[in-house]
Amino acid sequence: MARIYLSPPDVGTAERELLLDAFDSGWVAPLGPHVDGFEKEMADLTGVPCALALSSGTAALHLALLLCGVGPGDDVLLPTMTFVATANAVAYTGARPVFVDSERATWNLDPDLLDAELARRAADGTLPAAVIAVDLYGQCCDYDRIEASCDRFDVPLIEDAAEGLGATYKGRPAGSFGRFGVFSFNGNKIITTGGGGMLLGRNPDAIEHARYLATQARDDVPHYEHSELGFNYRMSNLLAAVGRGQLNNLEQRLLGRAAINARYHDGLVDLPGIGFLPQSPHGTSSHWLTVITIDADAFGIDRDEVRIRLEDDDIETRPAWKPMHLQPLYADAPCVGRSVADELWVTGLCLPSGNGLSHTELDRVINGLRACARG
Repeated sequence: MARIYLSPPDVGTAERELLLDAFDSGWVAPLGPHVDGFEKEMADLTGVPCALALSSGTAALHLALLLCGVGPGDDVLLPTMTFVATANAVAYTGARPVFVDSERATWNLDPDLLDAELARRAADGTLPAAVIAVDLYGQCCDYDRIEASCDRFDVPLIEDAAEGLGATYKGRPAGSFGRFGVFSFNGNKIITTGGGGMLLGRNPDAIEHARYLATQARDDVPHYEHSELGFNYRMSNLLAAVGRGQLNNLEQRLLGRAAINARYHDGLVDLPGIGFLPQSPHGTSSHWLTVITIDADAFGIDRDEVRIRLEDDDIETRPAWKPMHLQPLYADAPCVGRSVADELWVTGLCLPSGNGLSHTELDRVINGLRACARG
């Protein structure tokens, strides 16, 4: 049987046609009409007026932090339950990541812990230079509470919506919260450009400065002159063309992921020891990945044994994100709380969720998990 992957790219004729259009036009460099069009379409989708297409979501996070003035000696608060790129972008600036535990209700950044930590730091005179909130597995954070805390202490908020394209919070789209929003178009995301990202913001001057930094900070003179440290972070016109083709089909992609999540729920919810990422009542998820938890005592075997057995059947699954405070790279970084993230690391398992997943393949995953429950 063919291998079932976790979240492979799903591309079609629309992307191919737009890619060929970009190729035939001669615009293959990190600028061109498809870059301009992709930026406008992402701005329109999120309701955020300014967008900048970049080489990765990590690049977008790095630039967002620089635009917030983050630098050496600063602290940045962010969830411990995230992909390492969120923390790495902080480290690129010379700042120190300070991790915060998840809330059990959504697995996202705990607003109560964040508020308490900001209050403590305000009293000590050690407020962070920024806060990053991450829309984990495609579900928005509780932004009413998080934005209120950041506003009260005058700390800029960055929304890492890398996994959340198409999600909403109280009717507002992911990517529209905080001072800057960030998306990823890596090959495993809701839409892909084969690699790439987007930075969104409401301040045109800030986004233009990010554009300047992303183009090696080349000064506006005929020769190559540089007065500021820059980066090679722009997206090519070819990749933007693919992104536009993917974006045109976003609604169908979201419906497909939601249907996959619902099918897993229906097929597994009766098994003892199986839980699911709780759905927030405040919005809609992109359902980027369906994530279950496995209580080893109730289920009969633990998460790792389940993963190994499914791998033996050529089904790719993956443990939930290993918390940043458990990563060797960040072993010395502070962490506010840890119990929820520690538990999710032991029990959480990401299931195949790609839009190309057939009904037969989906049933194969469900049956494989049910077979594990029988010992």
